[in-house]
Amino acid sequence: MSGHDQERKRGASAYTALGLHAEADPIAPGLHVVATPIGNLGDITLRALSTLAAADAVVAEDTRVTRTLLAHYGMATPLVAYHEHNAAVVRPHLLARLAAGAALALVSDAGTPLVSDPGFKLVADALAAGIAVTSVPGPSAVLAALVVSGLPTDRFFFEGFLPPRSAARRVRINELAAIPATLVFFESPRRLAETLTDLAAELGPRAGVVARELTKFYETTRRGSLDQLAAEYAAAPAPKGEIVVLVGPPETGVAVSEEEIDQRLAKALESLSVKDAAAAVSAEAGIARRKVYARAIALSGARR
Repeated sequence: MSGHDQERKRGASAYTALGLHAEADPIAPGLHVVATPIGNLGDITLRALSTLAAADAVVAEDTRVTRTLLAHYGMATPLVAYHEHNAAVVRPHLLARLAAGAALALVSDAGTPLVSDPGFKLVADALAAGIAVTSVPGPSAVLAALVVSGLPTDRFFFEGFLPPRSAARRVRINELAAIPATLVFFESPRRLAETLTDLAAELGPRAGVVARELTKFYETTRRGSLDQLAAEYAAAPAPKGEIVVLVGPPETGVAVSEEEIDQRLAKALESLSVKDAAAAVSAEAGIARRKVYARAIALSGARR
């Protein structure tokens, strides 16, 4: 253990919560993966507070965000910036501190680390070096959105961010179409309308949910079919804040007659190309895309 970390161990590791001053219990050497609030600072666990206060340093994706959290709870734990732009340089130094016996707390901007942030490589390298890694669970935007969505929660698939360009995004959406689970995405406000449009085109009028600013003052959860949500967000200014998009699973296990397939295709062909209409109906009904595409070509030709 370095002299700096030894000095930290000898100092007071305290925090303040609910107006009360508390001394943190010592924590074992190693990497502690700590979940932090996704918006509401009250959503932190007592164990997380104690861990952050007792750590030799807090390894943070954005030290500005984490400094606000630490200050709110009266902590003076040193901060170390660790993000995608400096990870290759900083990671060896962190691993050296851990190997020397330090106790480091890893946090992301918000929520549970390693979900769409650079923490995975640090955890993987720490484990490979025989360093103990401990989870301090807590808030997660994925789960917070899922439980208020009204969509099936028994199975879900977290994709993270889709590709930024529409062509690549549609390819990836089509690859996910047959997954028999609720799909969960992160998305930026400026791309939300475009992404919803692509989801509607590839998946059809499945149920969708847009959860924004979860746990914060301006929290909103909007529900509807994907095509309805796409139209609503396309007609309005881009929203602000953190956004989670959820999509209901395909209609697996439900027999769909050829007549109903034709009806769905006929409706889809009113606004979509043959390719997009076939993709939408096949994804919606859970039917092989090749079969639906052949029927869409036949219907399109019959209407000319």
